Amino acid sequence: MAERFLNYIGGQWVPARSGRTFPNHNPATGETLGEFPASGPEDVDAAVTAASRAYEGWRLTPAPKRAEIVYRAGEIIRAKKEDLARAMTREMGKVLIETRGDVQEGIDMAYLAAGEGRRMFGVTTPSEMPNKWAMSVRTPIGVCGFITPWNFPFAIPSWKIMPALVAGNTCVFKPAGDTPESAWWFEKIFEEAGLPPGVLNIVFGSGREVGDPMVVHPGIAVISFTGSTEVGNAIGGKAGALGKRVSLEMGGKNAIIVMDDADLALATEAIVWSAFGTTGQRCTAASRVLAHAKVHDELVERVSKLAASWKVGDGLDPSVQMGPSVSKGQLETVQRYVGIGKGEGKLVTGGQALTAGAHAKGFFHQPTVFADVKEDARVAVEEIFGPVLSVVKVRDLAHAVAVNNASPYGLSSSIFTRDVNRAFTAMRDLDTGIVYVNHGTTGAETHLPFGGNRGTGNGHREAGHTMLDPFTEWRSIYVDFSGKLQRAQIDNS
Repeated sequence: MAERFLNYIGGQWVPARSGRTFPNHNPATGETLGEFPASGPEDVDAAVTAASRAYEGWRLTPAPKRAEIVYRAGEIIRAKKEDLARAMTREMGKVLIETRGDVQEGIDMAYLAAGEGRRMFGVTTPSEMPNKWAMSVRTPIGVCGFITPWNFPFAIPSWKIMPALVAGNTCVFKPAGDTPESAWWFEKIFEEAGLPPGVLNIVFGSGREVGDPMVVHPGIAVISFTGSTEVGNAIGGKAGALGKRVSLEMGGKNAIIVMDDADLALATEAIVWSAFGTTGQRCTAASRVLAHAKVHDELVERVSKLAASWKVGDGLDPSVQMGPSVSKGQLETVQRYVGIGKGEGKLVTGGQALTAGAHAKGFFHQPTVFADVKEDARVAVEEIFGPVLSVVKVRDLAHAVAVNNASPYGLSSSIFTRDVNRAFTAMRDLDTGIVYVNHGTTGAETHLPFGGNRGTGNGHREAGHTMLDPFTEWRSIYVDFSGKLQRAQIDNS
């Protein structure tokens, strides 16, 4: 019988009020991994109530003390790293070296966010009046709601929740339905670290039954969402109309530019890793290559040969390089776009779902490469979120930059060149939140801001020195010790 997991509300592990559950499956084997609460609006309301009650005490807990709990959670994550990685591979599918990296991001973020407990810098500035002090400080906002995706089920909650906690907010957390166990572990770790009851609450369930009620709940002041642009924009509209703070991290259609002077061996390795790592299920995945006409054919041959050599299978097998799609629906999306791509470019390698033998019970697809794709083709413009790469021929750097920037998304971009002038031109002109030189489009580090432009986000950034921005307000404070009324903005000359 599958293990039954519970919500965590107000310091108690409780079932959904309805008593309903949903199964969690291994996308490589079809195995049922557990049953999770199929929660509803009443569970959301209970979690918000618990978070609201806990807020005053947590807000008044000194920031260094709040940070110590986050740091302690990082230490627990470090001790459990391998168990967490294996659990994540079982429910999400990506290979163990990647899930270890996902967990490591949680560790890194815990340490980085904990440091803010003894910084959380404000600003002091001279007053225009004599004997008057002027300064600004960060303050928490209240109850924050987090809606997170399945592709990085430990790292992304860490980027969001850890800074919010250090800043003094309380939290309601709705993880993706495809990866609930990773989120359950996240909550268990903070319980073990000594987080007070009600400060972090987790409610499992669907977007319709849990996510939507969170977005419109009057007790939630901040919504932080990572997922598709379509859903994110809908959330932004609903939450923004209610005056909530909204932080959106959404889609990507990331390009690697390869110039005619590039190291093609290095570029090939980076392209294949960026395109097919995590089965292409990253918002930063390279789903298009903008190849200079002089190297297009050779690059396609190199990339296709390496992609075809990749072993596809269960991510728990250390010899496997690419795991399954996370679900049947995601695999069907990949197959649909492969069909579209066959009419838009030349299929060079892949193109088939894997359904026999060891692949029979999972959602597997071959790494797939299309060449001679037009820059405005659907497979070169629309987000696929699967192991499909389109190679577009470009004339020069200016053409490549124009193609890159024409995308409705603006998360990550990359250029391979040995020319420092081209590199700096690309760094200046590529209109994405992240730019790499001589590297693929994946591999962001926690101590730099993460996020994108246009359809990728709404201006907020996660991690790095901007981590506190979505979860704090600025308060300006003036202390007048002159002993008399001094009137600012009045001409006293």
